[in-house]
Amino acid sequence: MPNFLPLQKILVCQGAEYQAVRRGLSRASGSKPLALSIPIGIKPLTSYLQKSLLSEQFLNHPQPSVLVMGLCGSLSPNYLVGDITLYQYCVDQASGTAAQLSCDPTLTELLYSRLQNKASIVKALTSDRIVSSAAEKRHLGEISGADVVDMEGFAALKILSQAGVAVAMLRVVSDDCYHDLPNLTPALSPEGSLQPLPLAIAMLRQPIPATRLIRGSLRGLKVLEKVTTLLFAN
Repeated sequence: MPNFLPLQKILVCQGAEYQAVRRGLSRASGSKPLALSIPIGIKPLTSYLQKSLLSEQFLNHPQPSVLVMGLCGSLSPNYLVGDITLYQYCVDQASGTAAQLSCDPTLTELLYSRLQNKASIVKALTSDRIVSSAAEKRHLGEISGADVVDMEGFAALKILSQAGVAVAMLRVVSDDCYHDLPNLTPALSPEGSLQPLPLAIAMLRQPIPATRLIRGSLRGLKVLEKVTTLLFAN
């Protein structure tokens, strides 16, 4: 199966997600886009992308295109840990409006075909914080109509689309909507990175949810690595 994906760059959150994508690319035999590590969260990512666009990092191609990859949380009983999702729309929760943006349909369809129906087409909600409560996740799913949640999707889609970049988004579910997670929001720095000491404290305070988070993340990362290899294999 030849690699026909017209992608120049992959954006993936720094840390374990970025490393999983890098490992997946290293095992792929086809031509590979450049993977870039991005900060976590709306404001840090917005600042990063604005600087990158000023330096023409995403615009040095006649038809620039980007794939945003990583993990996400489920807002629906229909999506479980390890499920692969391709975004059709992103909804902005942070602004308090019902703003909704579409991913590039042609690029999304190419990815869907490439994955041979292993992925589900979903609507995603972008949150300005880590949603740790299972009850809140289900509530957000009900009021927004979204299937999954992340912290970067809408910001990436808004900024890059306005600059003429075609954007697709692929994320793997790492936590379901049935169980609480540790509250990790205080561990997130203003620059968009998880701080080791506050992260460790948050995990120790809630050991059972922390164990569940670790297991779900490890499973999600394994799938993320494999799907990256599959996308760019000849």
